[in-house]
Amino acid sequence: MALQIDSRLTPKQLLGAVQRMFELSAEKILALERSWKAERGTPVFTVRGRYTARGWTEWTQGFQFGAALLQFDATGERRFLELGRRQTVERMAPHLSHIGVHDHGFNNISTYGALLRLMREGKIAHDPWEQNFYQLALKISGAVQAARWSRLNGGGGYIYSFNGPHSLFVDTMRSLRSLVVGHQLGHRFLAEQDQPIDLLQRAADHAEATATFNIFRGESASPYDVRGRTAHESLFNQVNGCYRCPSSQQGYSAFSTWTRGLAWAMCGFAEQLEFFARLPERAMPPGRRRRVLRVMEEAALATSDFYLANTCRDGIPMWDTGAPNLHRLGPYLQRPADPYNAWEPVDSSAAAIAAQGLLLLGRYLVTVRQRKLATRYWQAGLTVAKTLLDAPYLATDRKHQGLLLHSVYHRPNGWDFVARGQRVPNGESSMWGDYHLRELGLLLLREARGEPPLTFFGGAG
Repeated sequence: MALQIDSRLTPKQLLGAVQRMFELSAEKILALERSWKAERGTPVFTVRGRYTARGWTEWTQGFQFGAALLQFDATGERRFLELGRRQTVERMAPHLSHIGVHDHGFNNISTYGALLRLMREGKIAHDPWEQNFYQLALKISGAVQAARWSRLNGGGGYIYSFNGPHSLFVDTMRSLRSLVVGHQLGHRFLAEQDQPIDLLQRAADHAEATATFNIFRGESASPYDVRGRTAHESLFNQVNGCYRCPSSQQGYSAFSTWTRGLAWAMCGFAEQLEFFARLPERAMPPGRRRRVLRVMEEAALATSDFYLANTCRDGIPMWDTGAPNLHRLGPYLQRPADPYNAWEPVDSSAAAIAAQGLLLLGRYLVTVRQRKLATRYWQAGLTVAKTLLDAPYLATDRKHQGLLLHSVYHRPNGWDFVARGQRVPNGESSMWGDYHLRELGLLLLREARGEPPLTFFGGAG
């Protein structure tokens, strides 16, 4: 195991670091709100410490406004509630009906979903019309995401990526949240001739497809078939629905592991495990719930184990486990990560997402009485969180608009800024990295304070 797990660490011991992070977060949210012009699109990542846009898809806008809602949840400062609520109402409607992306779980659960959760928890006043507005938004989002559907040979299917009907992205495990919340809210999704489409069944089908085709199980003679490895993308023949091959858009290759994709899988499977474990057996056809839980648990365990074995000693991974210049770093897995190395960038945003996945997996395993395993993943998640909440990852410079430093966006496309005197990207932030550090901080804050656990489905249950 590469990660050196601190077995004695507790959420209460991290409370001071989490509170400091939210103090910095408040300044950065307000600074971005003052400086960002809506006509520029959506902020995506920083260049020289200032947020910039990248016109690909507007997949980070929910993180921009959802950050303010996380800030309110953590601190109780109403100006952040009003900011997040106003921007959600004014700017997020196009994301509800966006038929061209697989990002509904990112954009809409982070905004409309957070507001509904805050209302159900009594942190904002209950208003029937406001509640109905959030619920309707989430129902529509879940249905639109579920309609982006490709069928597999032999049954089942998947939500296809913005690349087209042939493409299954591992990232989309986190967009299953939109289908699940729509199901929880009792949405009746209809197709031609009023044919009902079951949102829960589609979520389960997608999870099984991802586990089958994007997660390697280490069961074949192929040298690339390493348990827990992930393929960013799986490709299918659209004529007959048959699987063709792995691929990658943001990783180094189809046969290496892009670590943010790995982290999306870890977090996505773990949070779905928490949800499906609470379902009654009658919610699905006989035996289906148990099968889905087994498949998702195997995928969550495999990807988490792979992460623990392929991250640096402090829990920060390189951007891809097969990046071409890793050999120049020597035994890098035996040392803390060095974001200023000359050969390959680290990705702190992958660590922020993975830390949540480890904590959620640990929390789930407690409920199924696997306490020894639960402790291992829980402590691993705390260890990664401790690293992220301190230098050199926490952005303490008030002039830097980012919160989490050393995030990487799209290395193959060369979209990440490389500062003068550096050979690889470092020192910059991303909307998703900043958001997930805040989400990680809120998860820990609630644990330390003994509050109800943070879940994506808390507002709809």
